[in-house]
Amino acid sequence: MPLLVHIAPGNEANSISRSGIAARRIPGGAKFPFARVVWAFPILPSYTLTHSWSREIKRWRATTLSAIIFRVPDDEPVLASHYSRRAQPMTAAEAVGLILATEDPRGYEIMLSRRIGPKDIVRVRPLPKAVGWRYYPDAKNQPAKTCDCPMCMPTGEVNARRFRERVKSRMRASGLAVESDTKQETPT
Repeated sequence: MPLLVHIAPGNEANSISRSGIAARRIPGGAKFPFARVVWAFPILPSYTLTHSWSREIKRWRATTLSAIIFRVPDDEPVLASHYSRRAQPMTAAEAVGLILATEDPRGYEIMLSRRIGPKDIVRVRPLPKAVGWRYYPDAKNQPAKTCDCPMCMPTGEVNARRFRERVKSRMRASGLAVESDTKQETPT
């Protein structure tokens, strides 16, 4: 039986240990065979790789995080892949094997189509510190992207305005059209 970890907000840990992990709606779920899922990652020998999603999740929510460790049967149907690729249906054992066989498992995810009951939960513990990657696994020491679409431009984060201004100035310097420059004002 594969041992998986689900990273959740710390304030939900007590509720999860009593009631289990509820499946959540997938954003853009029309392209997936499941409407609701529980995201998970296998327990690996490396603490950093096992909890590599924690820093990215921390970006979305300003709270403490908890690791919910649970077991699922080997033949449990799941979806698994790297987050940037199309998820493939397989069993839980095959998904864990896929991730273990990968040279760099950062960014992989397993999606279960059902809620995880409290009896399946092995352990609930707080994560002392967010580790792993932000934005995407190989973002460190890479040149900044020059894209001003709403997905690439953060809002509501620390120094988000400064980041947006730097991207727009880099785009202008390289001769790319900036979204605010292309909008024409209507005469009044």
